[in-house]
Amino acid sequence: MKVLFCLSLVSAGTSDPYVKFKIAGKEVFRSKTIHKNLNPVWDERVTLHVETLREPLYVKVFDYDFGLQDDFMGSAYLYLESLEHQRTLDVTLDLKDPQYPEHNLGTLELAVTLSPKEGDFRDITMSLRRNWKRSSKNQSMRLSDVHRKAQLWRGIVSISLIEGRGMQPMDANGLSDPYVKFRMGHQKYKSKTMPKTLNPQWREQFDFHMYEEQGGYVDITVWDKDAGKKDDFMGRCTIDLSLLSKEQTHKLELPLEEGEGLLVLLVALTASAAVSISDLSINMLDDPHERHQIMQRYSLWRSFHNLKDVGVVQVKVIRAEGLMAADVTGEFDPFCVVELSNDRLQTHTVYKNLNPEWNKVFTFNVKDIHSVLEVTVYDEDRDRSADFLGKVAIPLLNIQNGERKAYALKSKELTGPTKGVIFLEIDVVFNAVKAGLRTLIPVEQKYIEEEPKVSKQLLLRNFNRVRRCIMFLINTGCYINSCFEWDSPQRSICAFVLFVFVVWNFELYMIPLALLLPLVWNYILIASGKDTRQDVVMEDLLQDEDEEFDKDDKDSERKGFMNKLYAIQDVCISVQNALDEVASYGERIKNTFNWTVPFLSWLAILALGVATTIIYFIPLRYIVLAWGVNKFTKKLRDPYTIDNNELLDFLSRVPSDVQVVQRLKHEKQGVKMRRKKV
Repeated sequence: MKVLFCLSLVSAGTSDPYVKFKIAGKEVFRSKTIHKNLNPVWDERVTLHVETLREPLYVKVFDYDFGLQDDFMGSAYLYLESLEHQRTLDVTLDLKDPQYPEHNLGTLELAVTLSPKEGDFRDITMSLRRNWKRSSKNQSMRLSDVHRKAQLWRGIVSISLIEGRGMQPMDANGLSDPYVKFRMGHQKYKSKTMPKTLNPQWREQFDFHMYEEQGGYVDITVWDKDAGKKDDFMGRCTIDLSLLSKEQTHKLELPLEEGEGLLVLLVALTASAAVSISDLSINMLDDPHERHQIMQRYSLWRSFHNLKDVGVVQVKVIRAEGLMAADVTGEFDPFCVVELSNDRLQTHTVYKNLNPEWNKVFTFNVKDIHSVLEVTVYDEDRDRSADFLGKVAIPLLNIQNGERKAYALKSKELTGPTKGVIFLEIDVVFNAVKAGLRTLIPVEQKYIEEEPKVSKQLLLRNFNRVRRCIMFLINTGCYINSCFEWDSPQRSICAFVLFVFVVWNFELYMIPLALLLPLVWNYILIASGKDTRQDVVMEDLLQDEDEEFDKDDKDSERKGFMNKLYAIQDVCISVQNALDEVASYGERIKNTFNWTVPFLSWLAILALGVATTIIYFIPLRYIVLAWGVNKFTKKLRDPYTIDNNELLDFLSRVPSDVQVVQRLKHEKQGVKMRRKKV
């Protein structure tokens, strides 16, 4: 017997929630999205047909995130066999995460009526499908309007996380490893973790953007970092921004609810009109009067007026061509998202077009001239999150003002090209003095960032980068050492004369001067168009390296999982050995001062005492000169001498912590053996 039932959604708990219903793995209904609400009320009614009562109804709740992957917020099963016929029942489903079944993620309330089939099943099904497609289209249009409005922010909430006091101990040692999460609408921040303390000192700053229709609350939660397990909840608090006056810094001491202790914060609300969106006909920088005012605003005469206002950038998103079709059905609805740091705007959607024209102008305030402008093209999908089509990243300092240019779209990681190009015209106006001062301030953290993933390719690339830096230092040291070895008499003579001249005439100002000379020399070479091959060589090396990574990854995929493990193992062994060597030298220095080996510590006291006496009575210039003359003449006096470093030779005799532990174990075993013999 075929039956149908009715659902009426009442409440759940998340940020921008919507609900999906599935039967036998097929999606049969999706609710509307309730934006910016922790206690949403849908009040929707839908009639669904089921073939059998043996298949349960699978309910999943998601947090809608436009342009990004929607966040899973919990799921539950409704078993239809337990329902009574022709009677409306109020059902409460407990939402769970299959990976963490012990955690409660809230509840979902439904009013369910189970009734027998009526009329022609086929006609009812078609009617339901047509009505759902029409409501989905209207819903997607409403979502686009909501999010387009939400992008226009009119103020900044600056939160300085100072410290915590008297927090709850969560670890066995009576301490905690606390960190703080902030959330305001869809904006999220996470502080650094302070290890082993109940009174952490963070001293971090986070900036949130206030939108016109956004609620004025900042939700704050404190967590204890637990390696290998799910982090422990330590408490929460809330900031009601409507109670704070603007253009003023407020010091707040907020006690933690559901926990112990308090947080000390500095909160400031600043009004701003930092971003805007308009049609191509309304162009701010094309108006001579407006452009003159902007140039005056960021002129050198106003360098110390409002130091946070560094400049302005205007982006004209004109059109795209030859985009990659993302849908199998052939439907293609592209839109464009423009991002600068934490500012994010989007165009309207052009439906069913592989060559869309947006003709929109975006204006951003520049807070850091070293920021990168990111333009991403998506394909709007009514039933799922938007599909990625391509992306370009343009540093502000590389922009040529007023030039309309076609940029080839690239992958998410910007490592390879995708299909299509986008036409942009960008103008940047900024104050050089403010930009220079802003360079000395910490970089603004992005609140929309992907979680890092383990990648053999990335691990190998980073290892090679470190190895190249180390090899450069080693090669430099070998070149300097060759001057002492007299492999080339001319080079050694020149180096010796230069060494004596510099040491004898050394003054403190020569240190920045020595760093200034290579900068000036390279600038002259670049200005004259010479010696540009080095950059080309580095670019070719990186390109070849990426090709090798791709080839290696494909080979690994073909050869199987074990080959991947072996490749990662080789890299990990190299990293492990390098870290062991660095850690060992650090521990040996510590153990020298800890009197782990008294003889070596007495020897260090003697050497340091002699060095202190010599430096006190003899000027440093003569000491360095004597050392250099000895190094340069050692090979001349004894051609067969073996070069060495006395300090490293001394440290090699001091045991590391691992060696100390091993020796203690051997001593304990020896004591046990002697006791057994006795």
